[in-house]
Amino acid sequence: MYVKKPHEIELIIEGGRLMGDVLDRLSGMIKPGVSAWEIDQAAEAMIRAAGGAPAFKGYRGRKSDPPFPSTLCFSVNEELVHGIATKEKIVKDGDLVSLDIGMEYPAGQNSKAKNQKSGRGYFTDTALTVAVGKVPEKIQKLLRVTEQALEAGIEASRPGRTVADIGRAIEQYVYQQGRYGIVRDLVGHGVGHAVHEEPRVPNYYDEDLETWILRPGVVIAIEPMISLGSYQVKVARDGWTISTADQSLNAHFEHTIVITEDGPLVATRRPSERP
Repeated sequence: MYVKKPHEIELIIEGGRLMGDVLDRLSGMIKPGVSAWEIDQAAEAMIRAAGGAPAFKGYRGRKSDPPFPSTLCFSVNEELVHGIATKEKIVKDGDLVSLDIGMEYPAGQNSKAKNQKSGRGYFTDTALTVAVGKVPEKIQKLLRVTEQALEAGIEASRPGRTVADIGRAIEQYVYQQGRYGIVRDLVGHGVGHAVHEEPRVPNYYDEDLETWILRPGVVIAIEPMISLGSYQVKVARDGWTISTADQSLNAHFEHTIVITEDGPLVATRRPSERP
């Protein structure tokens, strides 16, 4: 059980607030003609100015993986997650752009993102998808459905309930809205001591997770990934970028959640979301 101590929770909440502020500012920079690399450079500068370190840059899921080269994951249109922020990736009118970003806070000395416990800082993880310019109503609805699916998962994240309840809530909400693909090969996760921790947090019901009970001090990242077509995905030759197998458009929203006695606390709420 990955229960965090009170002083750890305080730093996760503080880092999450800063991370939400950064993501809001970055999303406001997305416009036609800007490159993913420009956004990535701004992301790293903002994170370091806030006293953190990029959680994804240099990350390896396995020793055999190439290190992830960007501060943030910059995914466009059929790209779902883990898109690399290159100079050649230029935003165009009508694009769907997903920004996924993580931070270690406070930054440790010589901090590098690894899938292991941090020596000093604590990790938060958050994402959103933005439409560039005017897009059709079905795309606007895709964004609304995915964002509201995240809220359904957050609402289900109450002490005494299970990780399976989160997946059930997301799945039921999405299927009530129409024909969408709920990605199954990628899921949410525990977070805090490391970029990725147990438990897995699927966006669909998994009866095996009925035994994983949510307790105060548990910290998880919930991240619905919803497509207009298939739920199946494929990995690009770069070893990182994951797209929908049928090239369908998709959306991705994510927050870091702290389970408290009073219910879920969203550590990474953006200023634009706050009352």
